[in-house]
Amino acid sequence: MSKKFVYLFKEGDASMRELLGGKGANLAEMTKIGLPVPQGFTVTTEACTQYYEDGRKINDDIQAQIMEYIDKMEEITGKKFGDKENPLLVSVRSGARASMPGMMDTILNLGLNEEVVETMAKKSGNARWAYDCYRRFIQMYSDVVMEVGKKYFEELIDEMKTEKGVTQDVDLTADDLKTLAEQFKAEYKNKIGKDFPADPKEQLMGAVEAVFRSWDNPRANVYRRDNDIPYSWGTAVNVQMMAFGNMGDNCGTGVAFTRDPATGEPGLMGEFLTNAQGEDVVAGVRTPMPIAEMAQKFPAAFEEFNKVCAILEDHYRDMQDMEFTVEDGKLYMLQTRNGKRTAKAALKIACDLVDEGMIDEKQAVAMIDPQTSTHFSIPSLT
Repeated sequence: MSKKFVYLFKEGDASMRELLGGKGANLAEMTKIGLPVPQGFTVTTEACTQYYEDGRKINDDIQAQIMEYIDKMEEITGKKFGDKENPLLVSVRSGARASMPGMMDTILNLGLNEEVVETMAKKSGNARWAYDCYRRFIQMYSDVVMEVGKKYFEELIDEMKTEKGVTQDVDLTADDLKTLAEQFKAEYKNKIGKDFPADPKEQLMGAVEAVFRSWDNPRANVYRRDNDIPYSWGTAVNVQMMAFGNMGDNCGTGVAFTRDPATGEPGLMGEFLTNAQGEDVVAGVRTPMPIAEMAQKFPAAFEEFNKVCAILEDHYRDMQDMEFTVEDGKLYMLQTRNGKRTAKAALKIACDLVDEGMIDEKQAVAMIDPQTSTHFSIPSLT
């Protein structure tokens, strides 16, 4: 029997961090405790290690398992990869067991091609959303997988906005975005020398390999060396059904902490953007709203999000850093992890968690990194 290289989220849990990576283990754990997670699967860290042992190739066994799990994902979602009637689109994210700056950026909307985007436009009655997804996907895939720089696509977007007399991407029409998608594909062919891949399975394998490659890129190697992270660990890959924050004003995306990472004060802190996908929040193109304003825009989703935050803090016994999407007013959780914090915040959070009965004093002391707290006097935790 061959080694198992792929796990559905519902097959894993938080104890499998070494195999599923931090992101995959937390997605599995959130699924296990019943939170609203778009379903998917994780390709293990051992598959990454095998990729390098095989001379930087994804072997036939791993490819077959990934395709098998696409079939399982289709059964769960009722959608089909590359289908003209009910297409399945996915995101692809890296996820090492330790947080790793320099790893591959997220790819969203994978599975789109000319036929699928037309199906989405017609069936949804929202052509702008469909072509917005398509142009984003072409740009991300070209940049992240094929290493065609973002700047070439950003220049085309800026030219289009100037031509149309608008300042924001959201002001571009469906026709504008359709034209951009064609321009992006032409730019891809100009830089790579062949057409943009239309087969969703080819797109997926290209994205998985790009995640594996990113484990060995210069920035990741420097970070690993500086932080004593073994090269042998490898990274996992998370393939997840898309939740769309860019379908209109009843959708959005955000990032949030359950406590202030600068001061440690309790209470939600974060940012939210309506009619947007994940990269918009951090790209600086639009100004996000404070997370509290989400209460007016999406009261039901905000109420559920607050409940989810409480569940996650109680479950992990630590301050959480989360990513989420609201699609048509419904909340979807995309990630949670223990949040990074300043030394000042670390001390306050540790003390507060003891006071709240979530951890004991020994656990609180273990939470504080001595390297970041040397210039603070540690108060009594009693």
